[in-house]
Amino acid sequence: RNTNNLTMTMASAARGSLLSLRRVCQGGGGVLGNASVFSEGILSGRGVATPTLRALPVPLFTINADVDVTRCFSSAPEGRKSMLRMHAVSLYQANYDDEENDAEWKDEAQPEGKQTFLDPRDGRKAEEEEEATWWLYDGTQESRDALEAMREKEAQKKRWIQNARPPVRVSEIDERGRAYGRGSRKTAQARVWVQPGEGEIVVNRKDFITYFPRESDRDHVLGPFVASQTCGKFDVTAMVQGGGLTGQAGAIRLGLARALEKYNPDYRPPMKRHGFMTRDARMVERKKVGKVKARKSPQWVRR
Repeated sequence: RNTNNLTMTMASAARGSLLSLRRVCQGGGGVLGNASVFSEGILSGRGVATPTLRALPVPLFTINADVDVTRCFSSAPEGRKSMLRMHAVSLYQANYDDEENDAEWKDEAQPEGKQTFLDPRDGRKAEEEEEATWWLYDGTQESRDALEAMREKEAQKKRWIQNARPPVRVSEIDERGRAYGRGSRKTAQARVWVQPGEGEIVVNRKDFITYFPRESDRDHVLGPFVASQTCGKFDVTAMVQGGGLTGQAGAIRLGLARALEKYNPDYRPPMKRHGFMTRDARMVERKKVGKVKARKSPQWVRR
């Protein structure tokens, strides 16, 4: 109740101020430069102070005496009520509960046999497919099965074509200008980095010739350079562990080939033809019970 009284009191004060200003305007021409109409009363209880005129240092507006000022706030003719309406609206007593009038939303029933698509292009493709296969469907179960089998076959062909396309390979070089490759052979694991240089090869912080005394192991490691025709153009740094020298040489060769592919994907086809990009899956066969090794039998003695 106090809130409603305060709202109505404020609306009455504003209406009284506007009516006072309208009487001043209709009273005759003149200058209202130092007059302003505001309510200076203090709202207390249900009483409202009478609006008065207060002098201001700066003029708000000027009314010319030669101009008709009988239509200041409204365009309504004389003898008719003003079109200006001022009333208070109580926001606190407003009813915002619309649960009773709220419409109940229900999902529309999906027509049987009709499929909806989020992307319009999928819908157009389905329509084109239906137009192309209308002669195959006559409403029977056999025609439905034949149409479904044909669609599965077409989808499988599309997957085969997509899988047959070679992947797009890009160069992968770090901030130091190096390409990295990882290789393995038997129980040996190698990490290899290549970068443009003069052909220096370092294995486990040792010289290449010192680490691999056998010439067959050296030829094994240099195979990717020969296939890609890049001998003497790259410096190689390899870290290898596990296995013997033969297994480590095979691990370094695979890591070197992968690193060259990362540096320039154009090197892949010749190395692939020579088998340098394939991991050798052969491992040492385990020893069997009653055998000397995996398959070697002990020496036979007559007596």
